[in-house]
Amino acid sequence: MLGLRERAVTMRYVWSVIEETETKTILSLNDTDLIGQLLKQLENKKLLSGEQINEMSSYISSRVPLIRDLAQSRMVCNS
Repeated sequence: MLGLRERAVTMRYVWSVIEETETKTILSLNDTDLIGQLLKQLENKKLLSGEQINEMSSYISSRVPLIRDLAQSRMVCNS
């Protein structure tokens, strides 16, 4: 299991990757592909252990509705 500090740093990376991902990409991919895309981008920014990948996959999976809501809000604000 990740330590508290390591988890906090990784969560910041996750949300940074989400913010950097194009809105249309977030809204157009199905859940599985979106999770895979975000994990791939996250791995490109930071080396992750197998445990971290599994943990981040579960975390992102549980936040997909929120991620899509935020992307939808960005789309509306940028219109």
